[in-house]
Amino acid sequence: MRHSVRFYLGDERIEIASCDPTGTLLDWLRLERGLTGTKEGCAEGDCGACTVAVGRLDGANLRWEAINACIRFLPTLDGCQVLTVEHLTRAGVPHPVQAAMVEHHGSQCGFCTPGFVMSLACLAANGAAPDTGRIEDAIAGNLCRCTGYRPIIDAGEAACRDGAPLGSAGIAKRLGTLRDDELVQVGDGERRFLAPATGDQLVAVLADHPDAVLLSGGTDVGLWVTKDMRRLDPVLHLGRVRELRETRDDGATLVLGAGVTLSDARPLLAGLHPHLDELLRRFGGEQVRNAGTVGGNLANGSPIGDLPPALIALDATLVLRGPQGRRKMPLERFFVGYRRQDRVPGEFVERVAIPKLRPDQIFHVSKVSKRFDEDISAVCSAFRLTRDAAGLVTEARLAFGGMAAIPQRAGAAESVLLGRPFDERSAADAAAALADDFTPLDDWRASARYRLAVAGNLLRRFAIEEGGTGEPTRVAGLLAQSAAASSHA
Repeated sequence: MRHSVRFYLGDERIEIASCDPTGTLLDWLRLERGLTGTKEGCAEGDCGACTVAVGRLDGANLRWEAINACIRFLPTLDGCQVLTVEHLTRAGVPHPVQAAMVEHHGSQCGFCTPGFVMSLACLAANGAAPDTGRIEDAIAGNLCRCTGYRPIIDAGEAACRDGAPLGSAGIAKRLGTLRDDELVQVGDGERRFLAPATGDQLVAVLADHPDAVLLSGGTDVGLWVTKDMRRLDPVLHLGRVRELRETRDDGATLVLGAGVTLSDARPLLAGLHPHLDELLRRFGGEQVRNAGTVGGNLANGSPIGDLPPALIALDATLVLRGPQGRRKMPLERFFVGYRRQDRVPGEFVERVAIPKLRPDQIFHVSKVSKRFDEDISAVCSAFRLTRDAAGLVTEARLAFGGMAAIPQRAGAAESVLLGRPFDERSAADAAAALADDFTPLDDWRASARYRLAVAGNLLRRFAIEEGGTGEPTRVAGLLAQSAAASSHA
């Protein structure tokens, strides 16, 4: 067992033996280290003013990720390098992203600027092409109230075009020396932070502490501390358990470890269907996707989580592990009530197995939210239909988030589709049956009436898209149609 957390802040090796298990990286940087370029705006991972760069080893290679320091607990940085905006300028020479922000007038009041700089610096350091869409994705988690985004995008294009490395020579080797298989335990004298390195260690620790708070990416648990002021003890961090980060393609099935980040899962899920790529691209900001995990989104049990409907529609199977061994279950059976799952004390989500689509199956995902980027769904839908040689539906899986206390299938609507061709008429009949499946709630995100109407319209959208009329049904298609019309005017 190791009783210290080790990481690099810039080129300085940090070793901490005692700390608040839920103290944030942001507070430590500002209050303990005087690095005030990193700002607190929202304290919930939305505005990006707190963005820092975290370098971690991905195999033998160094990989840079923009993360929200405001909801990242300090002990989770074990084995990483942290860079703030203060670390970018070297020998008085601004980093290429900083220089580009000046040249392209990308800053006004300056409060949000460090966060934008760090997001763009990570993007450029990872070798991104100067593509406007990719840059917009990278800064979707950074909000600016005064410049508008065009000059910031221009700065990002210039930095990506010219190249902008991060970190110092030899840092990958130095991070390699921090790797070990020790169980890490630190605390503040009253509370404990535990970070196992292997699955066996995790099982043993959970057997001793079955009521521990399981922490993965912290994109939700962080808010328990920063917003609800909860005192968590003990905190059991899953981020060092290498088995949870494994992925496997079995030919007919994609297997994702529970600790695979949403950023890493995105290209793998996109290989199953392009709608999953769009879903993940709108999953918070890039900082959230770099931290949040597949298992965290499932085990969180939120009725408006975006992955559960998609994976339920695909008939995914969950693998749980605990002191009694492993057990499997269909993902849809995991959710038993609001924020309640079929998980006994001492168990954790180990992985999820997702069947690939067959040639006789069609699939669709839609997400509706108040704003396009970085927003939680009002309604998320995912549909998988299996059809016979005559084009008649033999199996229907219609899953929704935001319509009930749990992510849930629409059994009545599914029955309406069986034995029929899938077209706009059958979709309209299935949409009418949704009122038998769901009694949504009114809340500030959407009214019950709106949710039912949207859910039905998403079925109709599926039918329109499957019919191949070419009629645009999504924002990207509408924008392309508008641009084409303008060019011909």
